[in-house]
Amino acid sequence: MSKNDFKKENVRQCQNHAVIILASGISQRLGQPKQMLFKDGEPLIACMTRLALSTNPQAIVVVIPDNRRLIASAITDLADQHPSVQIVVNPQPDTGMAHSLSLGIETIASFENPSINRVLIMGVDQVLLDELHLTALLAGKQAVVASNYHHWQPLEKHQNLHEGASDIIGLPLVINYKLLRQWQSALIGDKGLRNLIRGLPTDQIGRVDNDQLSYDIDTPEQLAYAKQQGWLDD
Repeated sequence: MSKNDFKKENVRQCQNHAVIILASGISQRLGQPKQMLFKDGEPLIACMTRLALSTNPQAIVVVIPDNRRLIASAITDLADQHPSVQIVVNPQPDTGMAHSLSLGIETIASFENPSINRVLIMGVDQVLLDELHLTALLAGKQAVVASNYHHWQPLEKHQNLHEGASDIIGLPLVINYKLLRQWQSALIGDKGLRNLIRGLPTDQIGRVDNDQLSYDIDTPEQLAYAKQQGWLDD
């Protein structure tokens, strides 16, 4: 990409956020890399990176596991086409999500971009995530705007969920960048953002409801169901 193309892309990137895509999980329960499951003819990690690009961010940091060449190659073309996409390797993917998130935060900090004041944090396996939901998250004004959904259940059971059903407040979410930097030292192992977010005053937390986000892919049974529904390529 030429310098002129780079400048044109920067002009288009008029939003005040960066994106961290947490894609360094080793998918032990699934038994195969979830990043390389296919949707509409391309790997999920590429689908999610394209989805992140649709929000016109200042930068996208994709954190991937070490020694997984297929995963890296799946987004190399996108990174070549879009200078805003940065690939970061997590050399210790088995240490938990918090380390991947910390690597993403450090990478954003290294950009020294004063235009970034919020961070959109995403995973790769919520197969029904769409641009509309990300737009709703980014439209929120609170310190944290998180997704709100129920635990994974087959579609036919969702109609019978009672009002007291357990909710998940989680990814994807948008968080104030300064707050994220303050919390970085507390991100250890599997201790992610959820407990920190719950400690905020309620008026600083926004929620965007979307039960479709319940359908992430962690087990072979969930993968089979997603393929049966046509959400993933067979």
